[in-house]
Amino acid sequence: MKPMRIYAFDMNCVGHINHGLWTHPRDTALNYTDLDYWVDFARTAERGKLDGVFLADVVGVYDLYKGSPETSIRTAAQIPVNDPIIPLSAMAYVTKHLGFGVTVNTTYEPPFLFARRMSTLDHLTKGRIGWNIVTGYLDSAARSMGMERQPDHDARYDAAEEYLEVVYKLWEGSWDDDAVKRDKVGRLFADPSKVWAVRHEGSHYRMDGIHLSEPSPQRTPLLFQAGASARGQDFAARHAECVFIASPTLQGARPLTEALRQRAVHFGRQADDLSILNLITVVVGRTEKEAEDKLEDYRRHASVEASLAHYSSSIGIDLSKFGLDEPIEQKTTNANQSALAVVSGKPAMTPRQIIDQMVLGSRQKPMVGSPEQIADCLQVWVEEGGVDGFNLARTVAPESLRDFVDLVIPVLQERGLFKTDYAEGTLRQKLFGRGDGRLPSSHPAAAFRHHE
Repeated sequence: MKPMRIYAFDMNCVGHINHGLWTHPRDTALNYTDLDYWVDFARTAERGKLDGVFLADVVGVYDLYKGSPETSIRTAAQIPVNDPIIPLSAMAYVTKHLGFGVTVNTTYEPPFLFARRMSTLDHLTKGRIGWNIVTGYLDSAARSMGMERQPDHDARYDAAEEYLEVVYKLWEGSWDDDAVKRDKVGRLFADPSKVWAVRHEGSHYRMDGIHLSEPSPQRTPLLFQAGASARGQDFAARHAECVFIASPTLQGARPLTEALRQRAVHFGRQADDLSILNLITVVVGRTEKEAEDKLEDYRRHASVEASLAHYSSSIGIDLSKFGLDEPIEQKTTNANQSALAVVSGKPAMTPRQIIDQMVLGSRQKPMVGSPEQIADCLQVWVEEGGVDGFNLARTVAPESLRDFVDLVIPVLQERGLFKTDYAEGTLRQKLFGRGDGRLPSSHPAAAFRHHE
């Protein structure tokens, strides 16, 4: 079995996935506005040889639950939330190999300026930056950006397809590989005949301009995506290199991973062009008893109410309007289709059943046990679930990441399931172990290169 991939999952906010745990006396998430908090986080992740840290983002507020943002604000359910890009330069400066994935929303970010921002980060990180492509799912975000409501689900993906075409043209085609000369004697920085204006006129975007950044180590950042609807899976299979899934069960993971790889092949790529990571929460102790005691300690601080506010906006349904034992049978909304499918399937779930799953203020149950038990569980997920690795959500910060690094990683390394040191090269080279750091020719971005 090839070594698994592991990312530390977080967000530039107080409360992320496991809601309410910021109230734990040992939790330091209230320091999220302090750069030292993020620098220490990056150092811990690199000490554990983690592949990277992944910072999520949302540009709206969860205001559907009880028809108001009051619950989210009171419980810090991803509000306040700061820009995830800003801390990355400092985090890269104190690390050498750690990768960085950052969420940026195509619906609200102008592609020309965004392309420069990512090229800048790719330069400053020496090729360790990745972009998680999202289209958003909150009407509150749309209203904040001057729209009445967000575009329909599939329309958001249609626009994102064109968005990617624009940024691919900028990253891959605006500057030839040999355009930059840096010739002091000849007083020639770059050959103008090898720098191209990108002209695009489509249904959603128009532009005519030269990419403002010279080619960075990866040119196009490593591409992450987490769409789990049918439309989202097609998008991921066509564009993504690293795909995040959130299967709550091992049995549910295998069909999803197989479908994603089959779709990638359908789009002319290789099945192993996708690295698939499943979302996990881990509570580990030196013994099983210690882990169970820690879980009970954590549970006293979890917030079901914050989780219901988050979940309501995720699925586009106000869960406060349902009786505890009333099935949630609504099949369509304009929000997160995969999250909605989980609760409205056959049989449809009830709010009580959802609450029963919220062990740590999250709709995902944690893995709990000794280092050996956690390693056993992760190994089974890779072997039987078909995943390549994991996106590790925080519980009590920074304790949960330190526990994983100090207790679980050594066991995985002893078993040959996780690397003992980093490979050289860019984030893309570290992940796939091949190439020059650029996207392979089978990727759709390659079509926009000049003079292959």
